[in-house]
Amino acid sequence: MLFIAAIATLSAQAAQPQDSISGKYYRLFTPVTLYHQIAANQLSLDGEDNGEDYAATAAVDQALMNVYLNRPDLVEVTESQLQESGSLRDDIDKPITNKVELVDKATPIADEPDTVATEVMVTKPKFWTKKGDGFLQFMQNYISGNWYKGGESNYALMGNVTLEANYDNKAKWKWDNKLEAKLGFQTSRSDSVHKFKSNEDLLRLTSKLGLQASKHWYYTLQFIGYTQFARGFKSNDNKTYSDFMSPFNLNLGLGMDYKIESKDKRLTGSINLSPFAVNYRYVDRTWFKENEWFPKRYGIDPEKHSLTDFGSQVTANAEWKISETVKWKSRFYAFTSYKRAEIEWENTFELRVSKYITANIFLYPRFDDSNKRDEDLGYWQFKEYSSIGFSYSF
Repeated sequence: MLFIAAIATLSAQAAQPQDSISGKYYRLFTPVTLYHQIAANQLSLDGEDNGEDYAATAAVDQALMNVYLNRPDLVEVTESQLQESGSLRDDIDKPITNKVELVDKATPIADEPDTVATEVMVTKPKFWTKKGDGFLQFMQNYISGNWYKGGESNYALMGNVTLEANYDNKAKWKWDNKLEAKLGFQTSRSDSVHKFKSNEDLLRLTSKLGLQASKHWYYTLQFIGYTQFARGFKSNDNKTYSDFMSPFNLNLGLGMDYKIESKDKRLTGSINLSPFAVNYRYVDRTWFKENEWFPKRYGIDPEKHSLTDFGSQVTANAEWKISETVKWKSRFYAFTSYKRAEIEWENTFELRVSKYITANIFLYPRFDDSNKRDEDLGYWQFKEYSSIGFSYSF
């Protein structure tokens, strides 16, 4: 009944748009829907009377029809538009449930550990380093007439092997060892006594034990021992001027050693200063008592086999890689007992022609005032040779 009253009121307002008291017009803002069936019922010629329900329906249709005709501006929606928008959902209050499908049970994924187990190999520190080189070369050499071991300037064949074994515990101790073996022979047409004789003969061991004092300095005990392999002769002379263990020289020096190394490592070496040194020289020729000149040429008393001197010494070794093909190796040795002096300076310039071919120039000045003084050179002696041949480093 309330709905019917509202429709009647709406119909009355549609018929009387002007306010009865103030005389002003007003507009209803109640939206109205246009239903198709309302017009169809009003225009139908065979309507049936169904009692009170029919009368109420007819009154509502009449009121709406009155609004459609007199106030079309109130019509905002049509029945067709309502049908296009869809019907109201009646399941909005129903709970939403998930559709669960059962599947095979999967094995849970194990959590990965934060750390991955790895194998650790502990290796023993490498304290020893070993290296070496050798060559076999043809040469031309020059030896002064007063060279203390004899020999003659000539063409010759020479072999050389150098072996090194060095220990470094990366903390305080170093122990460097170098063995040098050099032997060469020559033939001479002017020599009618010997078919060949040695012109280069050296067997030398250098061992140096060092305790680090600072970055480059070491407290050092140095040992140098050297002799030769074969007998030494002069041309057209049967006398033996040198032999194995004749002489044998042994030097012990206590001092300090300075390591040399450039930033690019092209220049390496060491300088050893030994203010406390001993030089022991030994001659083992059984017949030298009948030939007093032999021990005298080494500064030894003919009644003795050896000579021991105390003094100081300086030794230096350097290797300079001037370029990729040129290298300079140098060894300097000086000993003085403050009564006599002995100085040696060996220089080798190596030109690498190819991987296995090298050419060498060897310069060796020597001073020894324990020998007999030469009229031309005094106490100086000199040796030089140039050679070319095969070389190999390992």
